[in-house]
Amino acid sequence: QKGVEAEKRAISFLSKLRNELQTDKPVTPLEDELPDAALWNQYLDYQRNLSNGNGEPSWFQSPWLYVECYMYRRIHGALAQNPPIDNFDVFKEGKAQNFFESQEAVIALCTYFQELLKNIKDLDEKQLQEELFKLLQVSLWGNKCDLSFSAGEDSSQKCSPLKSLENMIPHILVNDMEKLWSLLISAKKGNTEKSNVRVDIILDNAGFELLSDLVLADFLLSSKLADEVHFHGKSIPWYVSDTTKHDFNWTIKQLQSANHMWMSRCGINWEGNLKKGVWVYCDHMFWTLPHDFSSMAEVAPDLYGDLQKSNLLLFKGDLNYRKLTGDRKWEYTVPFHQALNKFHPAPLCSLRTLKSDTQVGLKPGQGEQIQASEPDWMVSGKYGVVQFDAAL
Repeated sequence: QKGVEAEKRAISFLSKLRNELQTDKPVTPLEDELPDAALWNQYLDYQRNLSNGNGEPSWFQSPWLYVECYMYRRIHGALAQNPPIDNFDVFKEGKAQNFFESQEAVIALCTYFQELLKNIKDLDEKQLQEELFKLLQVSLWGNKCDLSFSAGEDSSQKCSPLKSLENMIPHILVNDMEKLWSLLISAKKGNTEKSNVRVDIILDNAGFELLSDLVLADFLLSSKLADEVHFHGKSIPWYVSDTTKHDFNWTIKQLQSANHMWMSRCGINWEGNLKKGVWVYCDHMFWTLPHDFSSMAEVAPDLYGDLQKSNLLLFKGDLNYRKLTGDRKWEYTVPFHQALNKFHPAPLCSLRTLKSDTQVGLKPGQGEQIQASEPDWMVSGKYGVVQFDAAL
């Protein structure tokens, strides 16, 4: 009975939200008592000041990144204020479905990786580099499986992602894989007993994309290119398919209990990595605030300080890219470093397929040339970037 009542209340909160959104009402302060509410309300004040007295920020008259994040935060609030459904993830079913519908690709990737591990010790530098580039590309294109982008349409990965990599190379508009390789190889060579090489992956979607990130992370450890990998997920359900701690653990459990030898081997090894502490999962409230990353040092100095300990930060996906670049309508040729607006905790790289209209760091004429034949190139998910910036 309590659950039914809670559900009714949550639905009435969500109906109110939908009505506000559809009728371009002003954005209202959060009234829940959740730990991040004060920061959200401060940010609303900041938006009010930006509007130069042009009235209240409203749904149609505000930066899209802000109101989009605000919508997901309000969805969370509608449930969080209504026990016993306060911990329910409204997107869980879609995430699980995406994982199960990508089974063929999951099996193909796990099999490829376990075969690779058998002789990873015998690979020379050139071969290691080739394998790293392959797995970086799988992780990049894994970012196509995004449920907030596909609006609930099937976005699972059906076939082996390794088969089509060659054909996809021309679709990588900025390809800084060589820079990543030199960074990792020189960190490995300069590594003393006392200092571990640490890579951080700021995760995006659960499902097949998360699996591709886990394989990449395992490769970094197994090839000794890194000694530890830290994963950063979301502390609340976010943008439909973003990875939470529950999704992360659930995925590893699913693999462990799969009746496929290589899938379960991956799951068992990865559980082991977490137990040994060479893999660390963390979440932080900052990842689900509306701020772009240039204000992290001020808003979340603890998180910024933690990222400064890393040798390389890998930011997955489109939302992270929007927050890295402030989601502005930049000229295509503006340098990535400039768009980061002083966000430089450590060397960083964005692995992102384009699903929103912000893109920097292109060669002169590159964007215009694609635009001429493909007007929707910035939002179709067909193009990607592996875009690197060395820290200051």
